[in-house]
Amino acid sequence: MLTVEVLKEFGADTNQGLERCMNNQAFYLKMVNMGLSDKRFEMLGDALQKGDIDEAFEHAHALKGVLGNLAITPLYDRINGMTERLRAKEQADYLPDYREFMDLRGKLLSL
Repeated sequence: MLTVEVLKEFGADTNQGLERCMNNQAFYLKMVNMGLSDKRFEMLGDALQKGDIDEAFEHAHALKGVLGNLAITPLYDRINGMTERLRAKEQADYLPDYREFMDLRGKLLSL
């Protein structure tokens, strides 16, 4: 079960995340759980699999916002780099980066 302490150990800036949630731990944890279950994680993978850079950018950009607002720094840092490469329409194989990103998300969800 995710707690503020677990998130902090994972590398999240829980002080910043809590501040954005009016220092309400229950609300913050609810938002974290909602954010980590966002369907755009899988939709990003589907778009990357199809090679649709524009669609992938839209999903990555949205996830960047969610993860940034929740201050889940390790995931935010991963998606931020991918988002900027997608914004520039850089032709690349994003799937290895996506898999690492999803593995990191899975690690957090298993804590």
